Amino acid sequence: MARETDKRPSVIRSIDWWTICIYIALLTFGWISVCGASYTYGDTDIFSLSTRSGMQLVWIGTSVCIGFVLVMLDDRFYDTFSYIIYGTLLLLLFATIFNPHEIKGSRSWLVLGSLRLQPAEFAKFATALALAKFMSTFGYSIHKLKDFAITMAIVFTPMVFIILQKETGSALVYLAFFLVFYREGMTGSVLFTGVAAVIYFVIGIRFEQIPLLDTPTSAGKFTVLLLIQLFSIAMVLIYCRNKALAWKMFFCCMTATAIFLLFSIYVIPFDIVWIQLVTSAILIGWLLWEGLGSRIRNYYLIVLFALGSMAFFYSADHVLNNVLEIHQRTRINVLLGLDDDLARGGYNVHQSMIAIGSGGIEGKGFLNGTQTKLKFVPEQDTDFIFCTVGEEEGFIGSAGVLLLFLALILRLIHLAERQPYRFGRVYGYSVLSIFLFHVFINVGMVLGLTPVIGIPLPFFSYGGSSLWGFTFLLFIFLRIDAGRNLIRK
Repeated sequence: MARETDKRPSVIRSIDWWTICIYIALLTFGWISVCGASYTYGDTDIFSLSTRSGMQLVWIGTSVCIGFVLVMLDDRFYDTFSYIIYGTLLLLLFATIFNPHEIKGSRSWLVLGSLRLQPAEFAKFATALALAKFMSTFGYSIHKLKDFAITMAIVFTPMVFIILQKETGSALVYLAFFLVFYREGMTGSVLFTGVAAVIYFVIGIRFEQIPLLDTPTSAGKFTVLLLIQLFSIAMVLIYCRNKALAWKMFFCCMTATAIFLLFSIYVIPFDIVWIQLVTSAILIGWLLWEGLGSRIRNYYLIVLFALGSMAFFYSADHVLNNVLEIHQRTRINVLLGLDDDLARGGYNVHQSMIAIGSGGIEGKGFLNGTQTKLKFVPEQDTDFIFCTVGEEEGFIGSAGVLLLFLALILRLIHLAERQPYRFGRVYGYSVLSIFLFHVFINVGMVLGLTPVIGIPLPFFSYGGSSLWGFTFLLFIFLRIDAGRNLIRK
């Protein structure tokens, strides 16, 4: 139930117009970029519905209408029907798995005559609503095993369905929700574990075939195992607050590593990885012994971290070479510098970087790009649209676009933090986390800094599903924020 403490202003006056202005600016620059990316020399009418720039205007117009409808609904509607919306989108995702229409190797599209919709784009706001609903229930705590398990299930269920549609890139977006969990009290060690896994994968795969100091030892394996030991010791210092034990472990591990490394270099060359494995096993046994003696649970958690790290590292190579699709494996190898396949896996990124570099400081001007006009960059009006910004608007235009996205993220953080109820705060952080993930990964893959996983740049990439999906995400939050002055009972 809701009541008013004061004379409540209208929704139009309560809505955050700064965010609306940023939204309109992004839509405007996005349409200009679609024009530049899809324009062909000789086109006479960029507003024609037969062109992509003309159709994008349709998507923009319908998005604005959708946004207006969303802010006119009662903010309690989203709280009340969160689970129903989530369940409906799950059914659509499940049905899409059996979709006979395969587009570019993916079954993620529902084809209704001339209309194509991608349920995965709409499942993001549905998942955010369900997550906000569950995490705002009375007595919820992310530290309770049952609550944490259900929270994970809400996020991972749509991920599994999307992966079964062969749309891995869209599925990875759901990892952004872990930033929400961190804001709501999840221990930072979970995020650190994720970062550590990325480090293990990059170093282990990148330097696996490189010998360490002319010994038969793999530099990648040696470094990863050493990092596992150091990370575990650091956790003893931070989470168990046992400085003396941490220093003892550090001294023993480093001494053993140094002695056998020098022996391998100057006496008998051998694979030191075996010594590292034995050292790691001794360290794990030492942690278990300390846990039994002190009955401090954190020692067991550090043991799980160490064992999990080793299991992940030794399974990563198998996953890369035997589980991932050939094109996914090629993209990772190109990113890590293991493959210079500029004709296939690295072609998109290579051409994109040429286009961005050719723009210089001020760019070539609207519709004057050569790389994009001559269609050198595949998917240049969807996943790689940022290269059009770089070529036509140059460094100044690219920086301006990134500053707009930064302003949007900062504004969303401000709105999320001022929510009086957990429902609004959780949903707000879900929205900004998804936007942050999309911008970081999309721009990163265009610049060759992150793997090419095929996700759109919000409000820029051509297409109705992504534009509508981002509009749903943003305007539902703006409506929730506009009703923040109501007292719920």
